[in-house]
Amino acid sequence: MTLEEWQTPYWPEGVSHHLDNFKFPLYQILDDTAKKYPENVFTIFSGATKTYAKVKDTADRIANFLTNKGIKKGDKVAIFLPNLPHFPEIFFGILKTGAVAVNCNPVYTASELNHQLNDSEAKMVFCMDHPEFYKNTADAVNGTGVETVVVCNIKSYLPKLKGLIGGLLGKIPKAGNIENEHLMFDDIVASSKPIAPEISIDPENDTAVMLYTGGTTGLPKGAELVHTNFTHNLMATMEWCRLVQSEEGAPEKLKEGDYHCVLGVLPWFHSFGLTGAMLTACKLGAQLICIPDPRAGNPPFTDVLKTVDKYKPTFMSAVPTLFVAFSNHPDLSKYDVSSFQGCISGGAPLPPEVCKDFEEKTGAIIFEAYGLTETAPALTANPTFPESRKVGSIGFPLPDTHVKILNAENPYEEMPKGEDGEIAAFGPQVMKGYWNRPDANEQSFVKLDGNRYFLTGDIGNIDEDGYITITDRKKDMILVGGFNVYPRDVEDVLFTHPKVELAAVIGVKNGKSGETVKAFVKIVDGQTATEEEILNFCKENMTAYKRPRSIEFRDEIPMSNVGKILRRVLRDEETG
Repeated sequence: MTLEEWQTPYWPEGVSHHLDNFKFPLYQILDDTAKKYPENVFTIFSGATKTYAKVKDTADRIANFLTNKGIKKGDKVAIFLPNLPHFPEIFFGILKTGAVAVNCNPVYTASELNHQLNDSEAKMVFCMDHPEFYKNTADAVNGTGVETVVVCNIKSYLPKLKGLIGGLLGKIPKAGNIENEHLMFDDIVASSKPIAPEISIDPENDTAVMLYTGGTTGLPKGAELVHTNFTHNLMATMEWCRLVQSEEGAPEKLKEGDYHCVLGVLPWFHSFGLTGAMLTACKLGAQLICIPDPRAGNPPFTDVLKTVDKYKPTFMSAVPTLFVAFSNHPDLSKYDVSSFQGCISGGAPLPPEVCKDFEEKTGAIIFEAYGLTETAPALTANPTFPESRKVGSIGFPLPDTHVKILNAENPYEEMPKGEDGEIAAFGPQVMKGYWNRPDANEQSFVKLDGNRYFLTGDIGNIDEDGYITITDRKKDMILVGGFNVYPRDVEDVLFTHPKVELAAVIGVKNGKSGETVKAFVKIVDGQTATEEEILNFCKENMTAYKRPRSIEFRDEIPMSNVGKILRRVLRDEETG
């Protein structure tokens, strides 16, 4: 069934509503780029580089190794790594066998990883040669179907002199005693031929990647994402992004093979970092800066600023807390961060004040996108043209994507324009479903107009001009005296206070009105504030029922390693 075009007078000029060039295996983007731009640099890590030709060669060798170890189409192979240059080589190597890459959060504990390896039925895992990561892996594989562990050391990926000195001084991380049956990455690459197996892929139906949801309600679930979930997202991004790429130029599409450099600051195990950085860089033939630990440096985040100053990245995908980390860094003025042409914000709503502050200090333009793990990840995006961008909105559905606002209590009832409801989406980027979870699939999809819509769990609305705005997560909504309060509304106001660096809002139980609003605030370094000062600010800037009744100052606000503020952790602490 053909969907009607999104109705808005502000649809970005020149951007097609429909795409027909995305139905191919995901690993083809590496093969195509390596063929067209073999000597372009793909990965940059600690000063060392790898070209597209070299990354493809290693990916083919890994595919050859996997095949010789009995890995076949549909088998699961886990990647338990931070943002190291090994990651794209392993990722594409897995896909070249027809197997499924299971991306695992590298800060998982052994028990968390054990659940994921068991649930996914993984047969092999790649991990880092590191005291903590390796030990967690060795412990986690017990009682699972994992037959092979491959350990990745970073020494061979460093400049020769740095690798030599690091080895002599003991600065290169090592696990210590590695079990005899576990294999070393460099050995398997050296002993394997650069010949990938010949396989047949149905890109619209064959699973490419399994990504686990954050597990905010119960244990994490594995989202099965097919090849076209990602290839559509990539091609839609290429179609959507129109950026000014020279001082006097007009906005234009990103050109493949041109000088572009992507800051890989978001973790690639996550859908946003995977698609918004690693895969986007690969499609463009761009350089990808590997950032294993964004908080590195003194004060934290300094190493990222040094990297931006040195390599001049043009493109970054980031969550709002990363934009805050840039803008509020005490040494920002010491570094040149003016190279960014465009940045995508996602993962959480972008407070307008955070957007304004970052753009003023860097000269870049941020356009907010929206999506989920289950949608690989992007569903919608703000136009990249400044004149049609609406800050605070998530813009319009991407090409071939349709969005409805449904009654949160009755998903078969569509809400009128301007009224809040649950955001539901249909499009080529929506996952196949949750692995081995028919119950979750039953709860997460609804059939409307002959199409299978995914219920996102987010609350939002569509205005008269067609712009979509998220008001909050359905489960985060606070009920105050019969009124719905969305934490984002309160947080956006708090962010405008000059002393507030980060803010998170939750509901706490109150016998009289059901719940009251509580705010957790981190103050900008070097500033001081009182609870009365912040409460008075709220009194002046928001209606009574939305106002926090208490403020708790925190040195840190709990965040996921992707950079999302974890309201659920604050709720658990409050009730615990």
